[in-house]
Amino acid sequence: MANIVQFEQVGLRYGSGPETLSDISFSLAPGAFYFVTGASGAGKTSLLKLLYLAQRPSRGVIRLFGEDAVMLPRHRLPGFRRRIGVVFQDFRLVPHLSAYENVALPLRIAGIADDEIDEPVREMLAWVGLLQRAGSRPATLSGGEQQRIAIARAVIGRPEMLVADEPTGNVDPEMADRLLHLFVSLNKLGTTVVVATHDFHMLGRIPDARMMRIDKGRLDDPTGALRHPPRPVE
Repeated sequence: MANIVQFEQVGLRYGSGPETLSDISFSLAPGAFYFVTGASGAGKTSLLKLLYLAQRPSRGVIRLFGEDAVMLPRHRLPGFRRRIGVVFQDFRLVPHLSAYENVALPLRIAGIADDEIDEPVREMLAWVGLLQRAGSRPATLSGGEQQRIAIARAVIGRPEMLVADEPTGNVDPEMADRLLHLFVSLNKLGTTVVVATHDFHMLGRIPDARMMRIDKGRLDDPTGALRHPPRPVE
């Protein structure tokens, strides 16, 4: 597969209002790491929604995993979405499930046997520093803890593509670095990673990362590498 994602002259309009995104064209290579930046309201979240199939474009072509995602039959959408890990800005944890069960959810949906779930879930909870809160429900967790559970849930299935919207916005710098290590490790295993962020600390830490900048609904320099020398994650 030459590209895991291909956008061609994509536009997005909500209702009868003006276009939120206009003439968006870019491609994402398998196993690459991308940052999406831009001012608040520039269209970053809307672009991510198109990537993880929560929104269909108003016009243009989107190819995902080698197939036309715009014309994809509805019954095939769940299978496509399971190939994409998503970290939402508002977490979207299932409130009546424990932290453990929230992280385990993608594996259960994928049909993984119960006796093969416990070890990876506990390892992931330990990685994000929340093994001791495994039995806690989301309402009892802080915003930062909920963010870490959401990230653990998004990456546990080793998705082909990870899409993260401001993934370090609710954690301290030390935990942000830890989560960044997690994204880098997943990327080294072959996952294409797309992170929307305002955190300039993150932007300089990934060797060979590429930056896509959204400005007023349009993409600026979609293939440009970071313009300052990145410092590798240690």
